[in-house]
Amino acid sequence: LLSGGETVGSSNMEDDVSLKFRQQLLLIDENLVAEDVAALKFLCTDLLPFKKLESVKSAVDIFQLLMAEDYLNEEDTFLLVELLYRIKYHSLLRKLGYTKEKVQECLHEKGRVSPYRQMLYELSENITNEMLKDIVLLLQNCLPKRRMTLSALELLILLEKQGLLSQNNVQMLEEVCMKVSPDLLETINCYTRAKVCNIPSFNVLWSDYKHTGEKVLELIWDYVGTFILFIVTAYAYSERIIWRGKKILCCFPLSLKENIVVSSSVRFALSAEMTSYKMDGPHRGFCLVINNVNFDRSLQKRKGSCKDAGELKRVFTWLGLDVKTYTDLTSQEIKDLMRTWQHLQDHKDSDCFICCILSHGESGAIYGKDEELVSIRMIMSHFTAKQCPQLAEKPKLFFIQACQGKEIQRPVYVEADAQIPDLSSMQQSISPSESIPEEADFLLGMATIDGYVSFRHVQQGTWYIQALCSKLQLLVPRGEDILSILTEVNEDVGRRVDRLGTKKQMPQPAYTLRRKFIFPIPRDPPPS
Repeated sequence: LLSGGETVGSSNMEDDVSLKFRQQLLLIDENLVAEDVAALKFLCTDLLPFKKLESVKSAVDIFQLLMAEDYLNEEDTFLLVELLYRIKYHSLLRKLGYTKEKVQECLHEKGRVSPYRQMLYELSENITNEMLKDIVLLLQNCLPKRRMTLSALELLILLEKQGLLSQNNVQMLEEVCMKVSPDLLETINCYTRAKVCNIPSFNVLWSDYKHTGEKVLELIWDYVGTFILFIVTAYAYSERIIWRGKKILCCFPLSLKENIVVSSSVRFALSAEMTSYKMDGPHRGFCLVINNVNFDRSLQKRKGSCKDAGELKRVFTWLGLDVKTYTDLTSQEIKDLMRTWQHLQDHKDSDCFICCILSHGESGAIYGKDEELVSIRMIMSHFTAKQCPQLAEKPKLFFIQACQGKEIQRPVYVEADAQIPDLSSMQQSISPSESIPEEADFLLGMATIDGYVSFRHVQQGTWYIQALCSKLQLLVPRGEDILSILTEVNEDVGRRVDRLGTKKQMPQPAYTLRRKFIFPIPRDPPPS
C-alpha cells in the first residue's frame, strides 16, 4: 500500500525503504501521465519480464518491479534516473539528486537501457500519427486481423513478439521507414553503424579510428540528439557532407549544441551558415494572449495586466498575426484551449505560432484562475512536431509574464506576479531550459530568472511585457532577429528599479531555434 489505497501488484513497498525514498517515488509518479508510463514500460522491456510489464497501470507499478529485480533501491536510483532522462523529463531528475549534465557524465558507465531499445524509442517519438497509419497499412498482412488502434510503441512491441524485429534484425523496419519517411531512417542507420563498428554503447568517444586508410581525428556518437559526427582529413564516411576547407563535416539532425563534444586537441569550429525561417506564407500565424487578472481565492488581482494584453494585441496585430485574447481562464480551460489550438488545421498555412501568458506563477508553472498550477512544459508540448504536425519546422514562440518563485510583501505601487506564501513550498526549482520541449524551433521568453519575482506596475503594466512591445516596435523595422530583440529587452528590464530603488528584475530566454527568426517589416508605422 503506497498512498490512498493505491496498491502495486500484490505486495507492499519493502519495509527497509525509507519514507523519504517512498515519497520521492510517489512525487515522480504524480508527475507522469499515461504516455510517460507507456514509455517507461517500453524502455524496461529488456530488463523486466514481459508478462509482468503487461499488468503495469502506473509508474509506481514499474518502480515496484524494478525494486523486486534489484534494479532500484534507496542506495542506487540510477536506472530510474536514466529512464527519466531518456523520456526527457529532466525536471524530475532533481528529486533524485541528479542534473541532466550529471546523468550524461554517468551514462557510459552506468547506463542499462540498450542502444537497440533507445533507437526504437527515439524512432517512436519521431513517428507522427499520419506516418503510423501508413506503417500499419504497409504491415497489414503481418498484423493480427483483429487489432485495436496501436500507438507507435505498441506496434514495435507487436513486431518484436512476432519475431519480425529484434536487436539483430531491423531490416523490415528499415524498409517500412524508407517508404513512409526516409528521415526516420537516420535513427536506424545510426544504430546499425554503431553495431558494425562494434561500439558497445552510445556516448562513446573513440580516437584514432582507421577507415579506408585515413585517420579520423575524432569519432563521436551521441544518441541523445541522434547524430554522428566525423572529422576527417580527406575521406567522408557519409553520403551527406559539407565541405569546410580541407576538412569534411558529415551532417546530422541537431537540435541542441550542447550535445556536441569535440576534444580540445581538435581545433574545429562549427560555422554553418545561419539562415532565417521562411516568413512569406499566406498567413503570418496566430498569437494567443491569455490574460489572467482575477483569481478565486488568495491570489491578488493583477492590476495593470489589461494594459499588457492590449499592448500585445496592438503590436502583434501590427506584425501581421491574428491575435486571440482570452481572459481569466482556469487551469483546465488553459489545457483545453491548448488542445483546441493544437489541432487547428489553419496552422499549415502559417509562418509561425505565438502564445503569451500573463498570470501569477511559480517555478516552471503558471496559475489558472482557480489557483491550480499548469506546467509551462505541458503547455508547450502540445505544439511539438509530433503533436502538431502543421507547425513542424516552424518557429513557436512563448512569452510568459509570471513570477518563477516566492515573493515577500511588496509596496502597493509595484506588485509582484506571485503567490504570497504562508508556509514553505515543496515546489522544485525548474529552469526555462527544462520547461522547453527538447526539439527544434521553440523559444520561451520568461519575464524573470527561475526562483525570482517579476514586477507589474498597477497602471502601466509589467516591466517585461512593456519592454518587449517597445523593443519589437523599435527593432523589427531595423530587421533585427528575435534573439537580438530579447537581448535588448534584457538590457531595458535590467536597468529598471522600483520607486524605492531596491527591487530589480532580469528576464531569461531559452530556445532551440535552428535559424534566425526575423519578422517581415510591416508596411504601416508602429502603433502609438
